[in-house]
Amino acid sequence: MHTNTKIFCGCSTAFGAPPNSHTCPVCLGQPGVLPVLNEQAVTYAIKASLALNCRINQQSKFDRKNYFYPDLPKAYQISQYDKPIGEHGYIDIDLPNGEKKRIGITRVHLEEDAGKLIHSADGSSSLVDYNRVGTPLIEIVSEPDLRSPEEARLYLEKLKAIIQYTDVSDVKMEEGSLRCDANISLRPIGQQELGTKAELKNMNSFKGVQKGLEYEEKRQAQVLREGEKVIQETRRWDDAAGKTISMRSKEQAHDYRYFPEPDLVKLEIDDEWIAQIQATIPELPDKRKERYMAEHGLSAYDASVITSSRELAEFFEKTMEHCKDAKSAANWLQGDLLGYMNANNIEFKNLTLDPANLGKMVSLIEAGTISTKIAKTVFQEILETGKDPQTIVKEKGLEQISDEGAILAIVKKAIESSPQSVEDFKNGKERAVGFFVGQVMKETKGKANPQLVNELIITELKKL
Repeated sequence: MHTNTKIFCGCSTAFGAPPNSHTCPVCLGQPGVLPVLNEQAVTYAIKASLALNCRINQQSKFDRKNYFYPDLPKAYQISQYDKPIGEHGYIDIDLPNGEKKRIGITRVHLEEDAGKLIHSADGSSSLVDYNRVGTPLIEIVSEPDLRSPEEARLYLEKLKAIIQYTDVSDVKMEEGSLRCDANISLRPIGQQELGTKAELKNMNSFKGVQKGLEYEEKRQAQVLREGEKVIQETRRWDDAAGKTISMRSKEQAHDYRYFPEPDLVKLEIDDEWIAQIQATIPELPDKRKERYMAEHGLSAYDASVITSSRELAEFFEKTMEHCKDAKSAANWLQGDLLGYMNANNIEFKNLTLDPANLGKMVSLIEAGTISTKIAKTVFQEILETGKDPQTIVKEKGLEQISDEGAILAIVKKAIESSPQSVEDFKNGKERAVGFFVGQVMKETKGKANPQLVNELIITELKKL
């Protein structure tokens, strides 16, 4: 979560620090220390729970989850067991067929993170970095409502968007601020009870989650077809090999021996605190999508893509302050802008493009000052120089030619010089029109108004 310090001590949560430099006696579990709860972490947990339509437990508590592992210096983790912050929530996902599906949220609970193990290449040793120990996190558990690996990916994408909108976390999988374990089971048609599940770990992307579940679906189906039983176990997804590998079976699973955390008092969450947090929740993806469709006439698909990221949605809104064509603005954002950012591994916070300049460029297209083709050149120039698009158009002489007389002269010249293409048109070959359009655009260096060019060519050809 986006806290500056850890959940039970004052150590920094900043990512990327030298190993074991953000530690203290509290998060290292030294004798005699006591945890002090970070109020901001609780606020964020309540905020996330409300955004996920959960009921808030106004009397909550912490519990010790006991297990031994090198990345857990206390040999127990402070978590929540029977009284989590939030319960009984849901989110809606959009299925490929256009329908909506509601996925239940079982619980949202607070806990402290463990450390990070770094294994040597030859497997002979492991190092541990305790910087992450005590970092506050929320664990979100879903109901068994997902029916395919694709639905699991769609659920994760929606969940990520909601949490990002609330600013509870930056939800970056590459930095460990978003992680996912997935349970999967199969059941024969007509059977009511769920099948034996396997838990998948080590999936570092949403595509990885979908691939891991797809593989596991086929593996379990093969086991059942052969008359065998699926073993309840934890499996690791090996992305390079494209398969899951068994880690431990149910018999090897931990008995965590939960009991109430004796060093922390029970947590009382009153109505006033909940109301204050509720008031800080912004317009979430689904509501914003509906608004974009109603106010800007965007399709459900375009609105879904634009609202999939809070930063992208805010960039779109700032762009629309300087233009009217929402569809054109959305196309530039989804295609050219995101393509440029992905190709150069750039995040919105490092983007030099001013949304006002993109909006002004879209306005130039609307006004017929430049064509969409010329706009590609202008867009690239904006990215490289940050100049106003109008200035770029003037400096480079990129204004679109819409003078009908000037274009007509070039059209007639193109037709006169290509008698074979004229015959092709007369013989019903429509592609001849495209040939003439290409000749005119070549002559005008792409600056002629393409719609006008097309109309004049057809008119002139029909006269022959």
